Amino acid sequence: MRAERQTAGRGRQSRVWQSPAGNLYASTLVRLRPADPTPATLALVAAVALEEAVSAYFGAGQVQLKWPNDLLLSGAKLSGILLERSGDAIVIGFGVNLAHHPTDVDRVTTSLAAHGVATNPDDFIVTLAECFARWLARWRGEGLAPIRDRWTACAHPAGTALTARLPDGSAIDGIFDRLNGDGALILRLADGTQRVIHAGDVFLI
Repeated sequence: MRAERQTAGRGRQSRVWQSPAGNLYASTLVRLRPADPTPATLALVAAVALEEAVSAYFGAGQVQLKWPNDLLLSGAKLSGILLERSGDAIVIGFGVNLAHHPTDVDRVTTSLAAHGVATNPDDFIVTLAECFARWLARWRGEGLAPIRDRWTACAHPAGTALTARLPDGSAIDGIFDRLNGDGALILRLADGTQRVIHAGDVFLI
């Protein structure tokens, strides 16, 4: 399902999501099966699918993932992905800055158009749908491992300094170590201990 614009778009932690015409605003629904991996790991499936779709327009190294599912283009935020559960289904919402990007937010953002790429939502969603279907099939058939491997290959490298802002309002600084078997973020703290992050906003330091 795709919308031309949203009148009440929102991002993670109920942030306002601006939605000028020309960008992609789309949702898909995944009905869970008994043998599926942990539903929360669909965040990584969505992330690697979107990374693959965007990377079709760029050379190696320009597109990077940031935990859990933010997509950065030359270090600036390009998109947002939001998951919500309803019964036995997960709704995955994609917002991608194709033609426009906001300038009055608390982080640097960008769009495909700002990098010289002209594409429209109708064309881009076809590519994204194909990528998502392929990674969803692997998630169901092979488990999380290949998705986690792809995510790791496309993400900030081990040793990257991060700040994790947690749902309770606290913040933790640490060094990115790896993802655990369930896709959670493992931070290595200054005292050498590790902290497993299951939910929160992550910022590159």
